[in-house]
Amino acid sequence: MQTTIKSPISFVGTGLHSGRPAKLTIRPAMAEHGIWFARRDVHQGDALVPARWDAVNRSPLCTKLENASGTTVSTVEHVMAALAGCGVHNALVEIDGPEVPILDGSAAPFVRGIMQRGLRALDAPVRAFEVLREVTVTDGQASATLRPSDTLRIDFEIDFTDAAIGHQKKSLVMNNGSFARELCDSRTFCRQADVDAMQANGLALGGNPGTNAVVFDGDRVLSPGGLRHRDEPVRHKMLDALGDLALAGAPLIGHYIGVRAGHSLTNTLLRKLFATPDAVRMVVCDTKQARRLPGYGLVWDEIPQVA
Repeated sequence: MQTTIKSPISFVGTGLHSGRPAKLTIRPAMAEHGIWFARRDVHQGDALVPARWDAVNRSPLCTKLENASGTTVSTVEHVMAALAGCGVHNALVEIDGPEVPILDGSAAPFVRGIMQRGLRALDAPVRAFEVLREVTVTDGQASATLRPSDTLRIDFEIDFTDAAIGHQKKSLVMNNGSFARELCDSRTFCRQADVDAMQANGLALGGNPGTNAVVFDGDRVLSPGGLRHRDEPVRHKMLDALGDLALAGAPLIGHYIGVRAGHSLTNTLLRKLFATPDAVRMVVCDTKQARRLPGYGLVWDEIPQVA
């Protein structure tokens, strides 16, 4: 059955890139509604923005959605990952600013908020997109691939010159609560040189090392408290990938493989998937299929306590 949350839950914080404060509220929605964002501070034009791959205004730093009226919502990947990872199919995400609050830099606050409210089953079957043919996109040394699979699996590989990050690989099947247990508390990360460059250009104004991002400088982790996981960077990349794949518009059944991939490349992959004949089809999930989707088997006691 499709799900929504039982009651609204709100979060307040600043945007990582804009530094602007915003209040975000996730509200229940009816069956077949899907995920939509609503800009409550927009009073002219269309304030509703669909959480869908073809509404993405591609950016290397975050995932930004834009509707036909030019209304935007940026940095949606963490809340989208939380919704997908908790198995929420329908919700209205209200926000009174242009960027989703970064909170602690991970999806854990959203996951804990959603699970505190609980989920409500709706009288409609779960529909999912099943990958039928392999599709791949590349950009230099980066690549992103989707292959057929009987469940959503994410493999990711990164390679940074900074010794504190280096080469990292991880693979996870995204059911039985694995997102909440393994990935949701992993924070966004960057290098000190990148922070300096972004702030000089008016970006990363809401960043606060140790509070909402992990900052690396060569072989050093500058953020107080260090890492939550030894391989926290690649785990966060997987978190981002789940959030970006959730913009398919329904749960995705396939094997995603990312090598140095970012938000823009994953969106390019979804665009190619839906443009390639016979590469994907929508299916109505039976009970067995539904149990293999992200969110199934999530247990409160397994959610990291950091949020």
